[in-house]
Amino acid sequence: MASAGGGRYFCTAGRGLEPFLEREVRARLGATEVDCISGKVFFSTAAGPAELRKLKAGERLFLLLKKHPALAVARNKGKMLHDIKSLFVEEPTYWRDVISIWRDLHGCEGKKDDVFQENPSPLKRKSEETDTATKRQKTEQVRETVSEEHQTEAGERRVVPDDCQTASETSLEASSKSSGEKAIANEQLNFSFRVSCRCSGAVAKVLTSQEIGRAVGVTLMKQCGWRADLRDPDVEIFLHLNDVHSVVGIPLFRLPLANREYIKTAGLRSTIAWAMASLAEISAGAFVLDPMCGLGTILLEAAKEWPEACYWGADISDSQLEGADVNIRTAGLVDKIELLKASVKDIPFGKKFKITKDIEVLPDILQEMERLLCVGGTIVLLLSHDLHKRVDDITKCAEHDSPPAISDGTSETTTAKALHADGNSSSVVNGVQESFLSSRQTCFGSLVLDGVYEVSLGKTDAFIYKYKKISTAGNQ
Repeated sequence: MASAGGGRYFCTAGRGLEPFLEREVRARLGATEVDCISGKVFFSTAAGPAELRKLKAGERLFLLLKKHPALAVARNKGKMLHDIKSLFVEEPTYWRDVISIWRDLHGCEGKKDDVFQENPSPLKRKSEETDTATKRQKTEQVRETVSEEHQTEAGERRVVPDDCQTASETSLEASSKSSGEKAIANEQLNFSFRVSCRCSGAVAKVLTSQEIGRAVGVTLMKQCGWRADLRDPDVEIFLHLNDVHSVVGIPLFRLPLANREYIKTAGLRSTIAWAMASLAEISAGAFVLDPMCGLGTILLEAAKEWPEACYWGADISDSQLEGADVNIRTAGLVDKIELLKASVKDIPFGKKFKITKDIEVLPDILQEMERLLCVGGTIVLLLSHDLHKRVDDITKCAEHDSPPAISDGTSETTTAKALHADGNSSSVVNGVQESFLSSRQTCFGSLVLDGVYEVSLGKTDAFIYKYKKISTAGNQ
């Protein structure tokens, strides 16, 4: 929960983006005790919420409460549930300290969209519910209108325990009778929570997320006197169990970090776009071009992070350019990004076009990018599985799925976005593949492959390629 270096946190990341997030927390937050594993990055930092909110490569950020080795798997469900519930059985002061730290992190007033608001006076919140009958009615409404099990974007299940009201009333009565605990019980009367549970691997073969969430929820109600609320809780308790570890945390922000307030219409995943922009080594005065900009996501991420460069976006689609224009205006970057209608080798961008044609012209497109790029500049590509195979044939490299890419250089750079292949959707990559091929291996005479990153786009996979131009075209 805390260390000598400040608060202890973990941030989730899309597969393949862990190295980007690890580098970012070190550079942006001065993080220490950084531990990077598949899907998560653990770290310690003294940075406040404002700085934490600026992380670009992560999905959701959590205050780390507990991290233990994977639970021993047993056929007996009761034994496993007992072991899981034991993770939450603590002295009363533990959870009070947790909530106190969590509230301190939410000292920012007026940011209801970004953080769970602290409750300066828990009894003031929903004061109309102080009447027992009203609270009972409210609980029944939640049961009737909300299913016991809710699936979130990340595959979590949020659960309201079946005996929500009974357990809450019993625990409150018991705590009010215990010595010195009456004030605490009164304070926590209206403090609400929900449990979000994710389990995978061997644990998931024995217990469902719903069963685990219900057991944890009842435990917390009995121990802390909190009230379960699936829709609008004061706090969310996150539990992730897999074959590697058992992790408990509290989300710092309501919305995922990947949800950018400055993007009106989402295109390429913002975290992927930021990762590509970060590889482009954009410097002040650089010229950055995205020749297939779509809705402009990469340009938006780049211009927000590196505002001292000049950005251009091109696309053959009027609708894409219109969407990009709206996004640029929403982000307040009209003076930073220019748009124009243009085609790369007269090949429109989009899934509806056949991959065979894209593959045939890919070498020509890369050669044109090489021609436009100045020495010292960078090309960053996001390629589909089929285009990756084509690039592999051409440059002895490897690659995977979908669109965009960026590039920048010393004074003039090019951002390349590979054409999207067909609609073939493959399974998500298991783990991170970051392979830096021989730094001197050339591809198109003057281009040197500087890195290949295997990433996940959700339902499909992709490879991010980075090339550097080391000499004028045709010379090595």
